[in-house]
Amino acid sequence: MHLIDIGANLTHESFENDFEQVVADAKSAQLRHIIITGTDLATSKAAQKIAAKQPEFFSSTVGFHPHVAKSVSSIDLSAAKLLSCADHVAAIGETGLDFNRNFSAKEDQLRIFEHHLELAVELQKPVFLHQRDAHDEFFPLLKKYRPNLVGGVVHCFTDTARALHDYLELDMYIGITGWICDERRGQELQRAVGKVPEDRLLIETDSPYLLPRSLHPKPKSRRNEP
Repeated sequence: MHLIDIGANLTHESFENDFEQVVADAKSAQLRHIIITGTDLATSKAAQKIAAKQPEFFSSTVGFHPHVAKSVSSIDLSAAKLLSCADHVAAIGETGLDFNRNFSAKEDQLRIFEHHLELAVELQKPVFLHQRDAHDEFFPLLKKYRPNLVGGVVHCFTDTARALHDYLELDMYIGITGWICDERRGQELQRAVGKVPEDRLLIETDSPYLLPRSLHPKPKSRRNEP
């Protein structure tokens, strides 16, 4: 079986010292391709640089995570647009709304999210989406742009059955992470995943985050890997 990890944060500092070994291990595990997630301008540039060196194995995304929305300048947005046109950039994002911790004001998150949607429409690239505790604001905006979007994935889906229904109605892909292995928080997701059509279901590690709790023995680093 050949697998694709559609969301890995391989620009994270925890991979600095053993990146090549992590990649080798991923290939040994029959991983065929990895999409490296960009969460701000720096990580988007770094991800694209990796993808350009090994395009047969890596793609990347370009975007600003909602946590950093408050600090995104017009210069950043212009630079991100230019970078998004580069080879091997597979999607626009990570982008969306996160009202769980509100590291950025809602107004800033909404503004930057809509900018990403507009860019994705302009460039005709799919969107890589983040939504947490924000479905009521997130969904109408996504629905507004959906007719002109080529597609996208709701990354690391952990929401309700209602939200899942809404995203599937928009013909979006659903990204599932190791959250589903969490016996404390993943039970609702375990019940919901059976409702996702096979042709809409994607898998991702979100590494180095979301190490599956059911994994034994756990790595000494406590780091999730592709």
